[in-house]
Amino acid sequence: MIQDTTFAYKPSEHEREKASNGYLMSLVALIAGLPLPIINLLATFFFYLANRKSTYYVRWHCTQALFSQLALLGINSASFWWTVSIIFTDEKVSNQYFAYIFTVIIFNLLEIFSTIYAAVQTRKGKHIHFLFFGNVTNLICRS
Repeated sequence: MIQDTTFAYKPSEHEREKASNGYLMSLVALIAGLPLPIINLLATFFFYLANRKSTYYVRWHCTQALFSQLALLGINSASFWWTVSIIFTDEKVSNQYFAYIFTVIIFNLLEIFSTIYAAVQTRKGKHIHFLFFGNVTNLICRS
């Protein structure tokens, strides 16, 4: 799921810190806006906008963090609105609901752990490449 690859150059301390903060932004937003799935994406998006003209290392990792949050937005939004419909309408709780919520929890835990790992390794200057998101980031982010 996560590859530790080499980068074209050795990033400076300042670059490593900014790239690591790109991943941590989503975790801070998770704590602040837990029930609303869009909060994580917005926080990561604004951090990306603030650093889109930064060095390639910082842009690359901010972009990868943004894509990983974008992927979670869909499944988190569906679970949020399904839960809201159960609470405020006559929708019933079903086995499908519990299976979906369990799946969403597993995906979110994987995302949290991979984000923490990526933030720590990026801070050390290592280039962390997520399986799907790293390839998409390579297509979009140019040096």
